[in-house]
Amino acid sequence: MEARMNGPANPDVITAIQHLYKAVHAGGVDQRLLSLVHLRTSQINGCSPCVYASIESARKAGETDERLHHVVAWRETPFYTDEERAALALTEAATRIQDGAPGVTDEIWDAAADHFSEEQLGAIILEVAMTNLFNRINRAVREQAGKTW
Repeated sequence: MEARMNGPANPDVITAIQHLYKAVHAGGVDQRLLSLVHLRTSQINGCSPCVYASIESARKAGETDERLHHVVAWRETPFYTDEERAALALTEAATRIQDGAPGVTDEIWDAAADHFSEEQLGAIILEVAMTNLFNRINRAVREQAGKTW
């Protein structure tokens, strides 16, 4: 499979994305957790470049291979805190909204709100939304894993 494009067509898009990421990182959520959120969203959407990028980012932030390998099965493993589990549940619910899926239920929201401030919840939700954006772009243009942006 070959990529259909060589990067973004409009430099203003890059500037807008940089501002959004600045807002995510200002939200007070640990970078390792944001990387897990990015990874889980990308796994759900089957976006290989974002899976690759989130693993690289998480490793740089000090994440372990054991935890990275088990994000796909986070519910069945002992490797995550209650806070991380709440964020991953929120991530999955906010990503899986197609065809009548319930999305973020009150139960999922309340569990996340028990662990995170409103500012942190906003950062997590924006991370999920940005990841979904990139997943869809990458899938449309057939971006390849391993490429450095």
